[in-house]
Amino acid sequence: MKKEFSVLMSVYYKENSNNLKLALDSVINQTLMPNEIILVEDGPLTDELYKLIDEYKKKYEFLKIVKLEKNSGLGIALNEGLKHCHYEYVARMDSDDISLPNRFEEQVKFITEHQDIDVVGSNIIEFDDETGNDLNYKLVPLSQEEVKTYIKKRNPMNHMTVFFKKSSVIDSGSYMNCPLFEDYFLWARMISKGYKLANIEKTLLRARSGMNMCSRRGSISYIKCITNFQNKLLKLHIINIFEYFYNLIIRITISLLPNKIRCVFYQKKLRAKKV
Repeated sequence: MKKEFSVLMSVYYKENSNNLKLALDSVINQTLMPNEIILVEDGPLTDELYKLIDEYKKKYEFLKIVKLEKNSGLGIALNEGLKHCHYEYVARMDSDDISLPNRFEEQVKFITEHQDIDVVGSNIIEFDDETGNDLNYKLVPLSQEEVKTYIKKRNPMNHMTVFFKKSSVIDSGSYMNCPLFEDYFLWARMISKGYKLANIEKTLLRARSGMNMCSRRGSISYIKCITNFQNKLLKLHIINIFEYFYNLIIRITISLLPNKIRCVFYQKKLRAKKV
């Protein structure tokens, strides 16, 4: 397994420096090391974040920093970072999640055995940001055909786990302006262009979750983002008009629920207790 690959990350001023440390350590301590880590500083950061990044830069030469003058959002930050990735294969990683030690080894093995796949992801286990306790598993569809069906109603990829071909992502327009749904929109465009997406039936990453995640999905602005994104799926012919209205009714209804009830819904109905 000699495939060369980059790891693409983005960090902004609201990130906790200890979370970033854990995320970087989980990348550096892999059983299969990346050739480079591209870390985008999305606008000015805190002193704590700068101090941590400087320490890691001195210690690890393969950590490369891309600076943006102002906070521009995840999509723009990832697009800029992607330009600095030197390898055809790129692994995404969020600045507050923790990759399991064998993540890259498993994904490189899968890509090597399935050369036709353009994006591969995996299941994740969500853990509470405050207590550190494991909550639930977020399972995703496996085969290309399952992904194409699943995408009509829900995001078929756990974004923080994906390992993709850079050329395929760029050919599909890379990350575009679609607030809160940048990655979901990218997968839809890739599928519409005939690219293949799949997932490994393994859990390869621990992702932070909890009440904060639920609260972000209960605002009027979130409902506007939902409507905007469903319009894009309709124009791409990923969904038909009946699926469009069904999705809007279900998603808007969930967004209007009280925060605690919405969190229970996500945990009980949209997550699994075990793999």
